[in-house]
Formats: sequence, C-alpha cells, structure tokens
Amino acid sequence: MGYEPKSIEKKWQEFWKKDRYYEPKNDYTKEKRYILSMFPYPSGRIHMGHVRNYAIGDAIARYYRKIGKNVLHPIGWDAFGMPAENAAIKKGVHPKKWTYENIDYMRKELDSLGFSFSQEREFATCDEIYTKFEQEFTVDMFEKGLLYRSSATVNWCPHDKTVLANEQVIEGRCWRCDTEVVQKEMDQYFLKITDYAEELLRDLEKLEGKWPKQVIAMQRNWIGRSEGLEFELKLDDDSKKRLGEKFEGFKVFTTRADTIYGVTYTALAPEHEIVKYLVNNTLLDSESIQKIKKMQNTPPKLRAQAEKEGLFLNLYVIHPLTKEKIPVWVANFVLTEYGSGAVMAVPAHDERDFEFAKKYNLSIRYVIKPKDGKIDSDRAVVEPGVLFDSEEFSGLESEKAKKAIIDYFEKEGLGKKTINYKLKDWLVSRQRYWGTPIPLVKCPKCGLVAEKKENLPVTLPEDVQITGEGNPLELHPTWKYTKCPNCGEDAIRETDTLDTFVESSWYFLRFTTQKEYWDKLPFKKEDTDYWMSVDQYIGGIEHAILHLLYSRFFTKALRDLGYVDIDEPFERLLTQGMVLKDGAKMSKSKGNVVDPDSIVEKFGADTARLFILFAAPPSKELEWNDSAVEGAYRFIKRFFDRSLDVKPCENLPAIDHSKLSKEEKLARKKVYEALKKSKDVYEKNYTFNTLIAASMEALNALNAQKNEEVWSEGYWILSNILEPIIPHVCWEISDRLFNRNNFENIEIKEEVFQEDSVTLAVTINGKRRAEIEVPVNASKEEILRTAKEKAKKWIEDKEIVKEIVVPNRLVNIVVKG
Repeated sequence: MGYEPKSIEKKWQEFWKKDRYYEPKNDYTKEKRYILSMFPYPSGRIHMGHVRNYAIGDAIARYYRKIGKNVLHPIGWDAFGMPAENAAIKKGVHPKKWTYENIDYMRKELDSLGFSFSQEREFATCDEIYTKFEQEFTVDMFEKGLLYRSSATVNWCPHDKTVLANEQVIEGRCWRCDTEVVQKEMDQYFLKITDYAEELLRDLEKLEGKWPKQVIAMQRNWIGRSEGLEFELKLDDDSKKRLGEKFEGFKVFTTRADTIYGVTYTALAPEHEIVKYLVNNTLLDSESIQKIKKMQNTPPKLRAQAEKEGLFLNLYVIHPLTKEKIPVWVANFVLTEYGSGAVMAVPAHDERDFEFAKKYNLSIRYVIKPKDGKIDSDRAVVEPGVLFDSEEFSGLESEKAKKAIIDYFEKEGLGKKTINYKLKDWLVSRQRYWGTPIPLVKCPKCGLVAEKKENLPVTLPEDVQITGEGNPLELHPTWKYTKCPNCGEDAIRETDTLDTFVESSWYFLRFTTQKEYWDKLPFKKEDTDYWMSVDQYIGGIEHAILHLLYSRFFTKALRDLGYVDIDEPFERLLTQGMVLKDGAKMSKSKGNVVDPDSIVEKFGADTARLFILFAAPPSKELEWNDSAVEGAYRFIKRFFDRSLDVKPCENLPAIDHSKLSKEEKLARKKVYEALKKSKDVYEKNYTFNTLIAASMEALNALNAQKNEEVWSEGYWILSNILEPIIPHVCWEISDRLFNRNNFENIEIKEEVFQEDSVTLAVTINGKRRAEIEVPVNASKEEILRTAKEKAKKWIEDKEIVKEIVVPNRLVNIVVKG
C-alpha cells in the first residue's frame, strides 16, 4: 500500500493520546523544557497563522521529548472578550455557549494536525475557577495599592462601548472593531505598572540575545525613560487673576536643560487642568472652545501625527531665570501621556517647537552653537553644542551645561533633577459583560471595598440581555445589588470587568500545575520553581508591547505578592512572521483565507506542517503557494513509498565507509549533513526550512544508489530528524522498519565527511577553462599533470611561464605566445 495520510494520522493520534505521550512527567529531577505558543482566541476556526505558530512550537517540543527532556507543551483558550458579545448581538447566542462550542470545534482542528499539546492541562480563561484566582490576585493588588480607581480621560470605543488602553488604539481606531476612538472622562481602574517601570526597563538587558532586538527596542521605547529637569513656571499676576487665583502655575519637564534660555513660549495639552478650567468657565471665546474640544476628542496617537495646531490662551508665565513673560498656548502636540502635560517650548532647538513657532509667527531664540559654529535660521539646531546668550552658563558644552543648570535649580530651590517615563498606568476596566468581574464593592458608608476571598469567584449572571447598548451588568435588574463585605450594609457591586490582557498575563503560570490542584491553588510554588521561566515562547510581533509587557509586569507583581520566585516569564522569544496570500495578510474581508481543514482533508496533517515550516524561516513573512503545498505532499509520499522497499533492522547498520562506491558515500554524507544541521535547527535558530531542504537532498542522494544498508541507515536518521516536523509518517516508518528504536540521539560519524577526491578549477591566465577531480592526497606534480591534460588545447604551442596550485581550490597556468 502507498501513502494514505488519513489512516496513518488517525492511528498515531489515537496512540499518542492513549499512551499519554503529550503529558509532562512529574519527575522534577529531569531536565525540563517549557515550550509555549501564545494561546488562541476561540473565534470558531483556526487559521494558517495558528498553524504556523503551533507547528513551530510543536516541532521544538517533539524534538526535546525525543532526546529525553521533560517537556511541558500546553494549550489553553484566551476566552473572554468582545467577539463573544458581538456574536450574541448578531446571532442571538449566549457568549458562554458560543465560546465553549468554538473551543470544542477548534480543539478538534488542532488535534487533527497532530499538535502534541498536553491534554490534561487545557483550560479556558472564562472557566469560573480561573476567574476565582484572578479575582484573588485583583484583591491582593487592590489591598497593596497596585490597583486603584481614578478619574481619567480615556479612549472610548463608541461601537464596543468600552474603554481601551492606549496600546489598544491603533492609528486612532479600536484594535478589535476598527471604529474611530473618541476621548471621554470617566472613573476607571488602573494597575500601577509605573511602579515597575525601572525594573521592566532594566531587566530587558537579561533578554538581550534571547528576544528579537525589535521587540526589546519597542518595549524600551514604550517605557521611555528620560532624565531631566522638572520645575514650575509661575503665572504672572494678571493671569492668576484671570484664573480666579485657582492656579499658581504649572510644572514642566525637559531633557534639554541646556536650552532653557531659548524658551520663547510654553504649551499645554488640551486636557491640562488650566485648559479645562478655561473651557468649563467659558473664559475663552466660543470658536476657541470648539477648537480645544476637537483637540480633546482626538486620540493622542492621531494628534501626535497631525499637523501642529494651537491657540494663545491669553496667559503668561515668568521665566525662572530671566524673569521674562512667556506666552502660554494650548497645542495639539502636547500630550498628557508624558510628563505633566505641559512643555517649555524652545523652537530654536526642537523641530516640533520650531514648526509650531513658524506657523504662528512666534519668537525663535538660538542659544546653542553647533560644533561647526554655523546657525541656519531656517531650521532648529537640535544637536548638542556650546551655549551662548545664556548668562553665566555661556561657553559650556551642552552636557556640562545640563548638569550645571540642574544643579543651580536645585541649589536655588527652583526645580529638581527628575526621571520621567512615557509609560502610564495600565487601564484595566472595561464596560462589558463577557470578562472577569472586578471583585470590588461600592459601599455608601465604607467606600470602595474588596470582596472577601471566601466569597470568590464573583461569577457572571447568565440571564443577561446583550444588545450592544451599554454594559449588560450595569443594566441587570439584580446582579449588582449586594452587601458590603466590610459593614454588611446594602452596596453596589462593581459592574466593570477586567481587560482580557489580565487573563493572558498569568496563564503560563497556571499550566505548570497539574489539574488535580486547580480547585485549591492558582498554581503550586514548587511547580513554578521547576517549570518557569518558559524556555521558548512563540507568538506574533503584534504582542510586543501589549501582552508581553503586561506579562512581565504581572509576573513581577505576583513575585512581590509572594506567589512566585521569578523575575521574567519568558526566557526566549520567537516572533513568527505573518502568513500572506496574494501579497496580503489572510483575512475573511480580503477573501484570501486558506482553510487548514481543507489542506488536512486533501493532503494530510503532515503536508500542512511540512509546507508551513518549509516555505520560509519562522520569523519571516510566508506567502501561501498552492503548488508548494502539493510539492510538500509529493515529498512525503515519495519518502513513505520508498520506505516500503527499505530493509528493516533492529539497530543502526554497521557500514564500512571505505568500501562504498562514490554514490553510496555521497548519500551517507548528505544524510549526515542533515543530521548535523538538525541540532542547531531545533535548539538554536529554528530554520526548519534549511533542515527540510537538507533532508530532501539526502533522499535524492539515497535514490541515486542501491546499497541496502545505506538505505536503512538513511531512513533510520531521516525519520528521526524529521519526526518533529512530520510526526505521523515518521512514526509509521520507524515503527515498521526499526520498532521506533531510531528515536534517540545518533552520533555523527565524521568518516562520512572525509572526501576521497577533490574538484579543482583549472584557469589559464586567470580564465576558467576546465575542472579536474583528483585524489585528496594527490601530489602537486600529479595535480599539474592532470590539469595540463584537461586544458591541453589552451596551452598547446605556448610557453608556460608559471604554474600555481591553490590547495582544494584551483590550478592556474600562466602562458604566453
């Protein structure tokens, strides 16, 4: 019988499950490997991006199992979120029912591909027991001050009717539904990720060389540490009167203290308290108020990219050193995301300030000369230089001037040296139903109180009406009414739910513990001590800031709460490239989606796995190619069908390499080249495409010879090294030919790489004319004799001037005449 993928794959998938092949061992004396792919959202069907992600992780996990490591390779479901509510609105099905039905279907799809996920540690983040422990963490963080409630201007998605974190706003639109985001002021819950800003930044150094440089750079930029001077700009007397003596001034932060004598205006963010006071008290004309409101309603990211706009607020501040009056503007380029939402503007030495000053005809004052001493008044001088027109600091170089000016401010009590971060606290509350309820209670007497842990989990009511209008929990007739855990009086339960990124910030810890303990603990410490950190994490670059930064923070917070003893959750990170078709990312809207089920049905799971790992290196984009899928199938079929003629053996054949023919030696060499490559591929660089190519070359070389022992050895090795990639067919071949004895470490035989002969180029006067093959130990005289014979027609009747032999490369004969 020839290759029949359906029967082979069904057979081995049933065997692996029955044998508990996928399950990690409880023997903590063994060397471990924790291989984890980012878990999927149960949207209904898996796509080729999933297949790529999980094929990479599965190949790594199978390799480490094969060489005797204790492997944890789990799967779960990132199950809360808006799509379930959208489905409830669209299809009239409850989010819980929709979610678990999708999980059941997608699990079957993953099983059909032979992915070796632990069957006994699978869970969904919407499971009530998972909610219980997440709420325990939330209570701990609230009591430690890591979780707090505050009024804030937030990103609001009018379609999903929920708040979004800054990271969830992509080019001004909701990351989920693509609706344009607006700004709204609301009471919200935040996690104090800023308390960990310095550690999150510092510990990126531990990940250098193990995480992609791009991801480290993105996190470093997002945290955005900068050192500089913070000081207060005092309002002049007339401005104070205009503001009803409510404000004395405002703080600004600058990394360029050396430019302070070049300040010619200051600018406030549209959300700054002074601006809001002017608007709310109608202290500006209606046109100005409308302009400011438009700025306020534009998401920060869009404002930062837009043309610079602003207006004069008819306010002035006093320069702390020169005592000049400086005009105060509101400007769309000033963001509350960074610093105090106010800036000292130095247009001569900042491109953004320069552009704004030019547009509104504001003063530009140069106070730093570049090294060449030339100042171009048509541009800002942003590079460091030497100060001038800066009173006692004139003549100092920029770096020395920064320190001297900051020292002066501190000495005179005018300001202080400060470290600032772009990173803001993580906004975690969402106004939706399908999420983890925030376990807090609003009591008229006690204020905001945490639910008692013995009352957890606070579960979602199932009798809800999901219409898309408002928060179903807020609108539920009874669910939110409760008793205060502190005083026992009537109180209102918090109706906001947690951002789904909270669930994905600790799921990797949950996997470390066996299911029998899940009702009692979120995870056991001895288990996290053994399994963590994740040895290899695999997922998309789109999670570089969101999920990966949050997970790092959450791990450190849980460490400080006494749950774990680790600093970083993921030792190594691989970000796989997207799967494209017709040059675009696969999506239903583009109509270019390839259904993995159809590939498995037509060609088998091994074909899908082989293609997805062969088409491109894991970190690169992969262009879908139907003919390449068929090519992958043909290779597997040829590999299997030829195995039917291979001689079975219990042990690796003992072969006398010296007695083999040229073709037999080449076949062995190609097979061992593939074996040699496999260790680096599986343990270091994951360039599966190069290993597959080497295996294809080896099979071609085997086909060019007829030695039975060379065939047996070749299949022993190839079915061993390809098993993590195409496991079903390799187990079938190995079971029949070798009783699966080949699934073990195989030593490299260096004899196969020792060449009997070498091919040399023959050049006449430097021009290539021929090739010769000579014994490896041939003398110089023998090489020259062979070369002259081969190049006879180019040297006849000519005087040989020089003869050069470059070992293992070429022979050059110089002639004249």
